[in-house]
Amino acid sequence: MARLASELYLISPLDVTGTFPDRLARALDAGPVAAFQFRVKGLDDHAAAPLAEPLQRICADRNVAFIVNDSVSLAKRLGADGVHLGQDDGDVAEARERLGRDVQIGVTCHDSRHMAMEAGELGADYVAFGAFFPSSTKETKHHATLELLEFWQHLFALPCVAIGGITPENCAPLVTAGADFLAVSHAVWGGDEAAAVAAFFDAIRAAPPRPDYS
Repeated sequence: MARLASELYLISPLDVTGTFPDRLARALDAGPVAAFQFRVKGLDDHAAAPLAEPLQRICADRNVAFIVNDSVSLAKRLGADGVHLGQDDGDVAEARERLGRDVQIGVTCHDSRHMAMEAGELGADYVAFGAFFPSSTKETKHHATLELLEFWQHLFALPCVAIGGITPENCAPLVTAGADFLAVSHAVWGGDEAAAVAAFFDAIRAAPPRPDYS
């Protein structure tokens, strides 16, 4: 299958108990998802690890990267494929030292070119911009623009993730502007997850091609 212009990066709901492992498997089986981020709040590593482990196995069986949100210690404990750091979640260099060269490190950069360039200089593997649309998953404090994606895609090889209120209906401009990955949560878990993933793929394939920056 030809590589899509943008790939899906699923973010978990805060509640991953009950039937969620089955829902995750169903979502991943609906199409080639690139990554899944384990994002729970208010739990220490000891409580979070048993919730993460079955989800990590589901991702591994489907060759989907398993990314831990915020916690370098949990990522190390699980042997996760990566960790995603907010601006207050620690230093990229320190995370690299603890996790090793092969672990993917992503950094939230809001709407800031400066934060993104700094993250790249410190060794991040990807940067995340947003929010592009109002989000039902978390409070929207920063508003990123299509121009930011175009700027980044034009000048930098480091992959960028678009996040914030993204749906199959509004994602096409982000694809065209240069988002390497679309980070989505409620748009998938708020309804039929397999149908939502399929709708995202249809929208990504139908998006107008992005300019050639080479």
